[in-house]
Amino acid sequence: MNIYVGNLSYRMNDKELEEVFSKFGAVKSAKVIMDRETGKSKGFGFIEMVNDGDGQKAIDALNGAEFEKKVISVSVA
Repeated sequence: MNIYVGNLSYRMNDKELEEVFSKFGAVKSAKVIMDRETGKSKGFGFIEMVNDGDGQKAIDALNGAEFEKKVISVSVA
């Protein structure tokens, strides 16, 4: 299952994003999208979960959660 994560802290990296989602199941990939010119985070990313059920659990638990003083949005990509 591919998952979109929006409103991320600009300091969050791929590894930290993976750690958050790995609590719900196996993560196939985690990617924070970076600006090509500046190399800085664009504030959103994508997670690919191995199991769809685990992905849905993560969406249900994390949508609207607060990380680094920002409320993130989590949905199916």
